[in-house]
Amino acid sequence: MQPEENFLKIIERRPISVMDIDVKTLASIYDERDVYLTIYTTLNDSSHRYIKKRLSIMGDVVDGELKENLMKSVEMAEEYIFCNPLPGERSRIIFSSYVKGFLHVYPLAVDVEPMAVLDTSPYLLPLAKLRDDYEDYAVLYVDSSTAYLYMVRSDIVEKVSHLKTYLKNRHKKGGMSQMRFNRLRRESIEHFLDKVVEDLRREVSGTDIRGILILGPGEAKKSLYEELPKELRGKVIELLDTESDLKEVEIVRIGDERSLEDEVERSMRSAEELREAVLKGAPSAYGPEEVRDALNTSRVRKLIILKDLSIPGWICERCQRIEVGKKPPERCPSCGGLTSIVDVVEELYELALRTGAEVEFVLENDFLKSVGGIGAILRY
Repeated sequence: MQPEENFLKIIERRPISVMDIDVKTLASIYDERDVYLTIYTTLNDSSHRYIKKRLSIMGDVVDGELKENLMKSVEMAEEYIFCNPLPGERSRIIFSSYVKGFLHVYPLAVDVEPMAVLDTSPYLLPLAKLRDDYEDYAVLYVDSSTAYLYMVRSDIVEKVSHLKTYLKNRHKKGGMSQMRFNRLRRESIEHFLDKVVEDLRREVSGTDIRGILILGPGEAKKSLYEELPKELRGKVIELLDTESDLKEVEIVRIGDERSLEDEVERSMRSAEELREAVLKGAPSAYGPEEVRDALNTSRVRKLIILKDLSIPGWICERCQRIEVGKKPPERCPSCGGLTSIVDVVEELYELALRTGAEVEFVLENDFLKSVGGIGAILRY
């Protein structure tokens, strides 16, 4: 599929979350020729040297029209490849195609492994793994009088809300009754928590976040949790007891640690869900060929992949036939189209995005390893 006109040029001018990159649309783009240059770089001297070397090697092994396109794609993106980082930027992803007039530049606040790839489509597997590692989440610190809400997006920390209420802890002798004082204090806390819920709902609405971590001293966080609407309550990772008056760096550190633990737990649950489905004969597939066939018929609900998995194979760039572990023929036996050597994992990941499947990467799992490193829970 060719990119739409409004998707041809995207150049971000500040570091963004990896979750803001439209991988689904990128995964739908491909051509019969190697016309898409993908670069992941950390924008330092070492990375620049490596990218220059890779581009030189690629230029030596292609010729004719392909070489011309490569050189012009590099030229089109050069000012974004070899430059100084923006404030807060640690790496950059660039997709460039002179033939298609296509240029995307994404500054990031996280590290990437430098690489340069010329392929028939944007090379997305490293980005997929980054998205798995750096899903957005919210951290809410709350006590009976103060609330801080942080959105943590690919190591970009944004304080989006700070609410405070003034609560009297005692009243003068001869003033209001203790009962009335307690009632007014309770109403004040309830009003404060209502405002916190409103802020949280507004900030989280429409975002694809991993979850919400609520922390703080005392009972305020439990009261807040009970006030949350069902859709927000379902996103809460945990309620954590902490000291009062935590500094921002400490709040975010705690959020990072618990969010990472939650991600590991979630990926292991997915692997266990696959194992149980296979053992019980529930709709499932495992191994690259079975998974490929299920993806081709849009039956995959969740694709589960070992994180470091790589599977050699080939693809027909015309009909998108994928074959595993075989030497590619010059022409596709199905349609006569040209073939390319590929990492089958990349192709299956892109196919999952095109068919609306969820994707989960698992760092290590013995069962998943025993079935070829890749499996799927099916819709039917």
